[in-house]
Amino acid sequence: MIKHMKYAFSQYGIQEKKGTKNNPEVIKYFKELGYKGKQLKEETAWCSAFVNWVFKMSDAPYTGKLDARSWLELGMETNNPQLGDVVVFWEESKRSKRGHVGFYINQIDDEVFVLGGNQNNQVNISSYPVSKLLGYRVII
Repeated sequence: MIKHMKYAFSQYGIQEKKGTKNNPEVIKYFKELGYKGKQLKEETAWCSAFVNWVFKMSDAPYTGKLDARSWLELGMETNNPQLGDVVVFWEESKRSKRGHVGFYINQIDDEVFVLGGNQNNQVNISSYPVSKLLGYRVII
């Protein structure tokens, strides 16, 4: 298995805590990247923090940014994604700044399966429509 995917799968099932308490396992993604203060809470979108943490732990390049779309600027674009490649989707609209990022698992018909953080408030594998795809990236 690809080194970074071992780290990603090791976090499978980590989830936000209900109520006002934060799960320290989620908070570590932010802390490891040097974020402090208001970012240190689960209400902050953490999909990119998770992907950054995975790559940092595996000594690979990472953006260091909480913006999911920042991953479109790292690595090389590919039209033939493989297990563990980065996949970026748009949220709200293609023009908005909002997005989602995770690791490519597979595609079945018009659904892309992604291992990512902050997917239903946890690290899991979820599917997203191809119609929301912004791009696939190979991070070397």
